[in-house]
Amino acid sequence: MISWPGLIAQLTEILLAILLAPVLLGWVNQCRAWMQNKSGPGILQPYRTLRKLFAKEAVLAHNASPLFRAMPYALFACMCLAAAIVPILGTDLPFSPAADAIALVGIFALARVFISLAAMDIGTAFGSLGARREMMVGFLAEPALLMVLFNASLISHSTSLTTIVEHLAHVEFVIYPSLAFAGIAFTMVSLAENARIPVDNPSTHLELTMIHEAMVLEYSGRHLALIEWSAALKLFVYSCIGIALFFPFGIAEGGDAAGLLLALPALAAKLAIGGFVMALIEMISAKMRIFRAPEYLGTAFLLAVLAMLIHLLLGS
Repeated sequence: MISWPGLIAQLTEILLAILLAPVLLGWVNQCRAWMQNKSGPGILQPYRTLRKLFAKEAVLAHNASPLFRAMPYALFACMCLAAAIVPILGTDLPFSPAADAIALVGIFALARVFISLAAMDIGTAFGSLGARREMMVGFLAEPALLMVLFNASLISHSTSLTTIVEHLAHVEFVIYPSLAFAGIAFTMVSLAENARIPVDNPSTHLELTMIHEAMVLEYSGRHLALIEWSAALKLFVYSCIGIALFFPFGIAEGGDAAGLLLALPALAAKLAIGGFVMALIEMISAKMRIFRAPEYLGTAFLLAVLAMLIHLLLGS
């Protein structure tokens, strides 16, 4: 039976993810600007962009199918569902028992299928190009992400993220060498899945390099706003997954109001550090050729498998 405090905590975390996702994206872009010795647009620029896009009329191609029209809403719904599974502030999440870490990867895959099919729907060259590249990246990134999650599952003996957090955060301090390799693999996968350098560059529209941007060139108005909001929400969810797996300390056990309030500044500090590190990685990295992406993601998969082997052989 779902308790009212747990339901309130669940809805609070979903709303928090939706509202704070653009802030995290703005923070990463602002850190990149500072490292490039630029002033930057400010961390609130994504909100201004969303407001501008929502105020514009959505223009659709004459041969666009209902799938093309429905994709932005389906994509945003998938990201909201993913945010409902990940423990952001507390572990008392009524929705989490219905879906574990494996289902979380499936939700990301479902969102990828929607955006790829919609990109190919109207038959443009850029859309089909971006869809093929997106499916290639996803085909290689999802197994690596699963191996990372399986490594944490072996430690906690559960595939539920809430159980993993409760096990890692509320037991005696133990150093797991396997988590170090899994953390590197997860960082590599997170950069690829969120269209960041070195796999993709979110600020370019060059034909030879773009992946995500190629799939959304035909969208405008509120549809493009939902897509951009979904991209920011995906970055936020991936950041919270990394926090839940590797830095779970500070996440409230249960859904009490006092614990959630104390977990909020801890979450903000972790996201700020994580956003700075992501911007730093992008600054010291170069955009690789698209045909090097399989090598990059293959390395992430091997690191994740190595983490599992270390845990199985050493028990740590």
